[in-house]
This record gives sequence, structure tokens and C-alpha cells, in this order.
Amino acid sequence: MKDQVLNQKTFLVTACLLAATLVSATNAFAAGKSQKAEPATSLTAAGEKLLARYSDMLKGLQAEVGKALPKVNEQKKADFVNAYQAEAAAISAELAAMRARGGKRVKDKNASAKAHSDVKEALALAATNAMAPAKSMLKQLEGALASDTLDLKLVKCALLNEATPRGLAEFAQQGKAQEALVEKLLADNDLMKQMLIAGGANGGKYGQAMQIYTAIQKASSKAGEGILQRLALGTSLEHAVPIAQSNPKAETDAPAAVAPAAVDPVKRYLHFEKAFLDGELDPAFKTLTAWECRFVTNGDEPDHVLAWGREMLRNYRPDHIRTADYRWRYVKAVKTDVKYGSQDQKFDIPTLQNYQNIINTGGVCGRRAFFGRFILRCFGIPTLARPQSGHATLVHWTPEGWVINLGAGWGWGWLHDGQQDVDFLAMTQARKVEKAYLQVLRARWVGDVLGEKRVFGFNSAASGFWNGVALYRQRTIVDEAKAVTLAAVGQDIAEANVSKEAEVVEKGVVTEADKKIVIGQDGAITIPAVACTKTTNSPTIVFMKSFSDGMQLHYNRIGKPGAFEYAFDAPEAGKYALSARVVTVSPDQHLLVAANDAKKPLDIAVPYTIGKWERTQPVEVSLVKGKNVLRFTRNEPVKGLTIKDFTLKLVK
Repeated sequence: MKDQVLNQKTFLVTACLLAATLVSATNAFAAGKSQKAEPATSLTAAGEKLLARYSDMLKGLQAEVGKALPKVNEQKKADFVNAYQAEAAAISAELAAMRARGGKRVKDKNASAKAHSDVKEALALAATNAMAPAKSMLKQLEGALASDTLDLKLVKCALLNEATPRGLAEFAQQGKAQEALVEKLLADNDLMKQMLIAGGANGGKYGQAMQIYTAIQKASSKAGEGILQRLALGTSLEHAVPIAQSNPKAETDAPAAVAPAAVDPVKRYLHFEKAFLDGELDPAFKTLTAWECRFVTNGDEPDHVLAWGREMLRNYRPDHIRTADYRWRYVKAVKTDVKYGSQDQKFDIPTLQNYQNIINTGGVCGRRAFFGRFILRCFGIPTLARPQSGHATLVHWTPEGWVINLGAGWGWGWLHDGQQDVDFLAMTQARKVEKAYLQVLRARWVGDVLGEKRVFGFNSAASGFWNGVALYRQRTIVDEAKAVTLAAVGQDIAEANVSKEAEVVEKGVVTEADKKIVIGQDGAITIPAVACTKTTNSPTIVFMKSFSDGMQLHYNRIGKPGAFEYAFDAPEAGKYALSARVVTVSPDQHLLVAANDAKKPLDIAVPYTIGKWERTQPVEVSLVKGKNVLRFTRNEPVKGLTIKDFTLKLVK
């Protein structure tokens, strides 16, 4: 038995040494964005007094919380911490070995596979060894974690610790109004708790978050309850550190400095409040938590561009809004209409905002992921950047859980500040069980209070006792909930235009009423675009329900060029001015039309409508009295085009 224990220890020591090497590689793989240290703000005499006050408050609460914590046997505590640290190291090593094995530059595949196998074996042993101490510790702390009796002190202590007394003093010393905001926050335990549950103020800037939250409450009488209160809170926390706004390059008079050019958080909230009340957001928006709302309102786009995004998709591709597949809802616009390649970026239009240019000229992985996140935010869907080695992807919320778009599956990427995507996934799965997840947060807050380095997953460098308790409690929540992990979608078009997967086209049902051709009192003929009597290459030509009323035809950017025809009766012979009501998201498009088998088709110049409905300039076609046929074709390269109807007016 002694030899077996020694062998296990030797094996784990070896695994940990290997883990140190592989974790180093993982950290390089997931290098997070570096942040410049903010210059220290000098404290005034009033600021020094505030610093002393907040410091004394924090020290007193730390002492009170420390005394109130449950007593834990020191040996069992040490056994738990050792087991946690060993398993965390083994988990990180396995992730790094998996990435190393699947990397594009692997020279010795056999050696890489052997290394991965060894690390997986070490992980299995570490997990087995951690099972008993983790279960025992969670059982012992079950009552304490489930109880809210310590929350009054713990929440305030955790917030003071995260904000730092100096940070609060720097904000409060600006004036009586700022000092009053800090005092109001510190007196409102429920609000402090909501803030912490929602992930805390960005950068620890709780004074700034409180300032924004108060301003939103003054600006809207509806921001005090339900989803709109959660939206207000999430927006306030996320915008505590200003978010630079991305304006069109032609707006040379736009302020260049980050602070004055920042997104206005109050206006951003009001924008989404109006969109929600007007029924423009996703039906599931009302179910979002404050934490999830942060990743709806944190975009760099101006508010009017968000409105444009919703209008554009409603007009151009309403099928992407209605699809039942939440994995692709809205974001499928990247797949269908954001061309892969950077060769056309030189044609970006300076008067347009970045996202309007991306759907026009395309881009490689970064721009496509940027647009995907933008169009999701437009409709109130939380989303985050999720880079992986050499590639940009995104992750977004669905009612069933978070899903990766345009990249490899879970384990191959990270999120902000290098947080591994699998750790983010586990956190989101546990957050769905809100009452139980509060126990995870309580353990984490205690760790903060006691000076432990906060970690969010097993792939982070292992921290202390309470962070370990938080992670094992989180794991049990996920296991007990039998959480479903959604597979990544769109990996095959991450760096390509055409998907290898069979495309599921949600075809609209065209009724006789939809196809009805109308002749006005003035003799004008209106032909619905879906009233085709013949089409070729049907996957390229799709009929879909319009967002408002009726039907429309969409001519796909991807696919073989097809033709479509209309047979109809004209009340009299003569020359008719033909025009079409269209939507485009890119310029330089043409539609060719031949009337009654004319040998040479006419060229209809299609306007660049930037996502709005417009009419083409009329061209003259000759019709006979009675039956006529119009045949439309297009030349390559084809760009996406949506048509509502055609109008023929007799030329007098």
C-alpha cells in the first residue's frame, strides 16, 4: 500500500512538472489583452479622509467576516487544497496537451499523442484523488454556503475589497454628489449584492457604475423593475470603464479622446429600452439576467447603427430573424452575406460605420466575427469575442446555453483576459441555476476578503481554499443540472465562403394571394417578386415571408446564378417603364431583363440601398396586349439582392 501511494505521488509530481511546461504553452496560446496601468490620481485632503474611512470600514468588516466563518479542520483543509491544486494543474496540462496535439505545426504526432495520453491518465488520477476531500469539504460547508445570514457584511466587504478604499476615495473626492453616491451604494445592501452577482463593476469602478445607474433611473421611470432594471444594472456595471465609440472615418469632427468619444451609457440603455418596448428585440430578451445584459449593451457602435442593423436584417433577410435555430439566429448573416477575404476592404466607404462596411466588403475572421457580434447585439442577444490560436471567433447566448460560432469547439479558445472558454462555459452553465450559483459566489467573495487571488475556473493557476470550494461547488451544480453543452457551429466557414454542410433553407409558403398581380386604375402593373412562373437554380433564389407583410424574393450571394420568369397579361400594348423595389447591402449590382424573348436583355442598375427599401431607376420594355413574359438573369460575380415587387407603368 505504501509503495502504491509513493507511485501515485511520483506520477502526480511528474504530471505537475509536465503541467508547468504545458500550462506555459497554454498561457502563450491564450495571451489576453494587456491593459495599461492607469495613472494614479492624487488624493486631496478630503480624499485622504475618505480613504481612511473606507479603509477602516473594510478592515472592520474583514475582521467580522473572518470571525463568523465556519471552523474547518486544518488537516482536512490542507488535504483539500493540495487535491484542488493537483487537479487544477492536471486539468490545465490536459488542455494544453490537447491543443498541442491538435496544432497545425505538430512535427511528431506519435510523441504528441503519447504526451496527451500520459497527461489524461494523470488527470484521471488527480480527479479521483480530489473526489473524497472535495465531497467532504462541500458537505461540511453546505449550510454556510446556503445561508444568507452573513451576506449583509460579506457583500459590503467584498465590494469594498474589489472597489478598493482608494478607488472609492478617488471617485468620492470629486464632490459632494460623488461622495453621496458612494454612501448611498454602501447603504444599499440589496443593490450591492445585485452588482456582485452580475459580475461586479468593470475595473472595480463602483462609484462610476453607481453614477451611471442613478442617471439611468432618473432618465427612465421604467428602469426600476424587471428586465429593464436588469438592463440598467448590467449597462452601468459594464460601462463603468468607458467604451470607445467607433464612428465613420469621414466624421472628422468626432472627438478623438476616449472619454468624450465614449459610448453614452444612459443613451445606450434608453436605446435598448425603446427597442424592447417597441417589440424589436428577440422574444427571449426579457429573460436575460443583469450579467447577460452586460454583453448586449457593450458594443462600440453608435446607437443609430444598432437601429440600422435591425432595420437592415428585417428588410434584407427576415428569415435570419425568424429561424427557430438559435445557434444561427441573426448571426447567420455572416454565413450568407459577409464575404471571406480582405481584398475588397480598400473599398470601404468612409461615410459608413465599420459594421456597415463589413457586410459590404467582407473580411477575414476578425471582421466577420465583429459583424456577427454586432448583429446579435442589435437584437438583444448577449455575445462575446472568443479568439483561438490564429483565428477570431465569437460565442453567444441561446436559451439552451452559450454556443461558439465560426470556430473550433470548446477547449480551443479563450475569452477576455485569457479566461479559458471551457471555464467560461462551466460558469454559464452554473449561472443558469441562480439560487445554487449564489453559493459559488459566496465562497468566492470570502476568498476575496481573505486575500486569495480570484480564479474563475480549474484552468487558472490554482488559488486558495475558498476559491477551490467555489470551483468544486460550481462543478456539482453543473453535474446535478445535467447541463447540455452546445457544439460549435460554422467551423467549416470560419475561413471560407461556402459551407460543406447541407444548407437548410427555410422556404416560405407562397399562397395564391401572395402571387396576385394587380393592375391599377392607371394601367400600372404590380407583380409580386414571388409570383414567379419559372425559376432555375432554386437554392439561389429563395422566397421568404417579409418582416411586415407579404412575401419577398431573395437572390443569394452564394450559389450558381439562376433565372426567374413572370408570365402576366398587359391591358394594352406599348412601352412600359419597369422598376423594382429592392434592398441591397453592397453596391455595383445589376439585374438583366428580357421581355418576350428579346435577343438582348436590358441592364437594370440596382442601387446600393444600405439595407433600406428603394426603387431601381426605370428601364423601358415593350409589351404586347395580353400575355407577356419577363425573364430576369444575373451575371457573376453575384451579390445578395432582395426584391419585393416589380412595377410596370405605361409610357405615355
